[in-house]
Amino acid sequence: MQDIDWEKLLTRVTKPARYLGTEWNAIHKDWEENPARMVFVYPDLYEVGMSHLGLAILYGAVNERPGMLMERAFAPGPDLEALLREEHLPLFSLESHRPLTDFDVLGFTLQYEMSYTTILNILDLAGIPLKASERTPEHPLIIGGGPGAANPEPVAPFFDAFLLGDGEEALPELLALVDRLKKEGAINDRRRVLKVIANLPGFYVPSLYKVEYNSDGTVAAVVPREEGVPQRISKRVIPDLDEAYFPTRPIVPFLEVIHDRMMLEVMRGCTHGCRFCQAGAIYRPVRERDLSILLRQAEELVRHTGHEEISLTSLSTADYSRVEELARALAATYADQGVSVSLPSLRVDAFSVRLAEAVQRVRKSTLTFAPEAGSQRLRDVINKGVNEEDILTATGEAFRAGWQAIKLYFMLGLPTEREEDLLGIVDLARRILDQGRKLAPGGKPTVTVSVSSFVPKPWTAFQWEPQDRVEVIKEKQKLLRSHLRGPGLRFNWHEAEVSFIEAVLSRGDRRLSKAIVAAWRRGARLEGWSEYFNYGCWEAAFRETGLDPAFYACRLRREDEVFPWDHLDFGIAKDFLQRERRRAYEGRVTVDCRSGRCTGCGVCPGLGVDLILKGGPRDSAVTGKI
Repeated sequence: MQDIDWEKLLTRVTKPARYLGTEWNAIHKDWEENPARMVFVYPDLYEVGMSHLGLAILYGAVNERPGMLMERAFAPGPDLEALLREEHLPLFSLESHRPLTDFDVLGFTLQYEMSYTTILNILDLAGIPLKASERTPEHPLIIGGGPGAANPEPVAPFFDAFLLGDGEEALPELLALVDRLKKEGAINDRRRVLKVIANLPGFYVPSLYKVEYNSDGTVAAVVPREEGVPQRISKRVIPDLDEAYFPTRPIVPFLEVIHDRMMLEVMRGCTHGCRFCQAGAIYRPVRERDLSILLRQAEELVRHTGHEEISLTSLSTADYSRVEELARALAATYADQGVSVSLPSLRVDAFSVRLAEAVQRVRKSTLTFAPEAGSQRLRDVINKGVNEEDILTATGEAFRAGWQAIKLYFMLGLPTEREEDLLGIVDLARRILDQGRKLAPGGKPTVTVSVSSFVPKPWTAFQWEPQDRVEVIKEKQKLLRSHLRGPGLRFNWHEAEVSFIEAVLSRGDRRLSKAIVAAWRRGARLEGWSEYFNYGCWEAAFRETGLDPAFYACRLRREDEVFPWDHLDFGIAKDFLQRERRRAYEGRVTVDCRSGRCTGCGVCPGLGVDLILKGGPRDSAVTGKI
C-alpha cells in the first residue's frame, strides 16, 4: 500500500471529518484475517451516504461474518478531488485508507439516476477503467444494486454485475464465492468468475447478454450470449424481516448529515399501488417486523448511538399494523431522555390525533403529507386512494394538535393532467392555510407546496407514458408560482432539466452509456446537488453521441414494446401493469391488497413469498398469504 500521510493530507480540505473513518461504531477488521474484502461505495457526498439505511444494513451484515470485511467510500468533495488529482493519489476507503483497487469487490448503490456521472468519476479517481470490458483480473469486481438496478442498462457497460433486490443474504454469498475462487486460483479467469456469479440467484451479469434493436431504435430483445446463463434474472427477497439482520450499532457520524437520527425499519414494501411509484412496485411484498423485535432494536439503538430522534422508516410507515402502539411505547419510554419519534412517510388517510400526540411529545417539526394531485379525478387516475375530505380531516387534526407548519407534496405532468388539476393544488393549499388560521392555537400557520415533475419509471403502470417536455414543465411551474403567493404560503419546485435527464436515464438502454461518459468528461458529477448540475454538459453529450434524449423521455411507448429491462424480474407481471394503466385512464381505483383481496400483481406466487402483516388494533391478526 502506498505510504501516504493521510492526516496531513486531510488538513487541506474543508470537511476532513468526511474521510476519517474513525466514527463511533465504525468497524475496523483485520485485513489478513478477512480475505474476502469489499468496499461499499455511495456515489454522493458523505452527508448523503451516511443517511442511507441500506449502507448501515449491508455494512453490518457483511462485517458480522468471519472471513470477510466491508469498508466505506464516498464521492469526494470538489476540494479533495482536486487534491487527489494534483497529488496523483487514488481514492481510498474510510476505515483503512486503502486504495479502492485493493479490494475484491466495489459495490455501488444506485439510488438516483443523477449519480451515474459520479460513479464514473469515482472509478476514474480510483484508477479503474470505466468499461468492464477493459478491466483485467487485477481490478476489483464492480457490482451495482439498489433501485437503479430496476433498469441498469444505461450503466451496464461500466458494471461487472448487478444485484437485484435485497442484499443482506446475497452480498455475503457473493463474497464467500469470491473467497472460494481466490483459494482455488480461479479468480484470474474473469469470464469464468462472471459466469459463476451469473448463476447466483439475483445477480445479473450484463456482459453475458446481448441487446438486439429494431430498425426504429427500440429494443427487440436482450438475450444470453451463450448457454448456461439464465434467460431471466429474478430479484432476491428476504421473506421474513424478523429473521433478517438489522444494525443496532450503526456508525454515528462526526458531522451533521442529512438524516442525523436513528432509523428503525418497521417494514419493507408498500401495498397501495400508486401507479407512478417505482418503489412501491419493486419492493413488494409488504413484510412487517414484529412489535417486540422493534422495541428491542430501538432500545439497542438508543443505547449505542446517542441520537435524539427515532425515525420509523418504510415506504409508508403509518400503514404498519401496530404503528400507534409502537409510537406510543417509544414516546413513553424515551421522552424523558429527550428522544423524539418521527414518521417521515405519513399518508393522509392513516393519520390520527392519537398518533400525532404520540410522536409530538418531545418536539414538533413540519408535518408532511403527499396528496400528489390537486383534483380527485387525477388522484383516482394515479390510484392515490384518498379524497379531499381525508386530506382536510388530517390537516385539521394536525393543526388542532399544535402543528403550525404543513408541507404538501404534489407531482405535475402526470398522465391526463389538465389545467384545472394544477389549479386544484392552489385551491387545496389555500383551504388548508385558512383551516390552519382557524384551528392552530396561537400561531401563524404556514403551508409549503413542494412540486416535483413526473418521471415515468420502469415497473410502474406509467412506464409507457411520455414525460412533459422541459418547456411545458416550466410553464406549469410558472402557473403555480403565480398563484401560490401571499402570507403563509411557500412554493418549492424541482429544476425541469434535472427531471428530464432523470427520465432519459430511467428508461434508457445501453446506448446511453456513451452519453453518460461524454457528460462526465465535460465535468458532470455530484448532480444530485443543484449547484453542481450543468444541463449544458448533457446537451453537448447528446449532440456528440447523436442520441435524441426525447426518444427516451418524451415518447409514448407502444403497449407491445420490449423494454430494456424485460429480461429482469422484479415479480410484477407486465400484463398487470397494462391492466393498471387502462384502469388509470378509466379513472378506476384498485384496492389495497391489505384488504384481503389480491390484486393479481404476480409478486407472491411469482417469487414464492407472502405478504406478512403483524396485526394490531387496526388489523385483526393477519400473517401469511392473502
